[in-house]
Amino acid sequence: MATFLIERNLPGASRLTSEQLRDIARTSNDVVDGLGVEYTWHHSYVAGDKIYCVHETDDPETIREHARRGGFPADVVVEVAAEIGPATAGD
Repeated sequence: MATFLIERNLPGASRLTSEQLRDIARTSNDVVDGLGVEYTWHHSYVAGDKIYCVHETDDPETIREHARRGGFPADVVVEVAAEIGPATAGD
């Protein structure tokens, strides 16, 4: 499976309550369960007017289908080419 970053434009995202975020997460989980393909939602970051998500699946069309079924925007969907961090600088 490939890893994808999804950018969702959602005005006021950072003002969503914990209950609203819980409802979004439940909807996402239900959609994932109903897709019938391998799909993993790892986590999401809420910042400003956006939600940034990290998902794994086989192709970007499955990401878009997840968004369509869940009623979520999926404004940008990109496949992760590499991952780096502080340890990358080591010998």
